[in-house]
Amino acid sequence: MEKFELQPVVEKAAAERGCSLVQIDLDDDNNIELTIDKEGGADLSDCEYVHRAVLAAFDRDVEDYALTVFSAGISSEEADEMLANEK
Repeated sequence: MEKFELQPVVEKAAAERGCSLVQIDLDDDNNIELTIDKEGGADLSDCEYVHRAVLAAFDRDVEDYALTVFSAGISSEEADEMLANEK
């Protein structure tokens, strides 16, 4: 997968949630890390929305990638705690 293919998909999905794309990190093994943000801070549902949009646009069986979406305002520990509290 190439960054130029990924970026418009992420920017569109982020904008649909009132967010903006902050950063795309893509390594040679197709490990993708996306960072989004919005005024007041992107929340877990914003990250999930962008994650699902990328999954819908790029077949993991064809592209063989790993995807993580981060909020500029939520640490991974905070996200884990939010997920645990949803159950």
